[in-house]
Amino acid sequence: MIVFDLRCSGGHVFEAWFGSSEAYATQRDAGQIACPLCADTRIDKALMTPHLPAKGNQRADTPPASIKAALQELAAVQKRALADSQWVGSDFATRARAMHDGEERHAAIHGQATLAEAKALVDDGVPVAPLPFPVIPPEAAN
Repeated sequence: MIVFDLRCSGGHVFEAWFGSSEAYATQRDAGQIACPLCADTRIDKALMTPHLPAKGNQRADTPPASIKAALQELAAVQKRALADSQWVGSDFATRARAMHDGEERHAAIHGQATLAEAKALVDDGVPVAPLPFPVIPPEAAN
């Protein structure tokens, strides 16, 4: 995994994790990265400070507690945001487009979309954004 500081065209800076530099470029070019503050998809890398590894005798095998706490809080925020959202599974792209086109009442939904579906939605101006953490479909939950 690699982490980048990103900046939207509105000047907001945020952090995002990617499997590789190529994965970042592919997602950026497809408009799949959106600013968490304004949903802008015109994203570029922001200036970053270099990561200097700790000396061999000072390395920790686990992330610092502050990072764990931040990730747990982000996961909790996503859970609260989805509390009033309906899981629509693989119908996400169809439903989101129908709401955008006025064929269906607007509602908070979340689900799955292929890369091609997500790109088409973004290209057509449908306001969608990827979630930072995977969602377990209701039928798969214990």
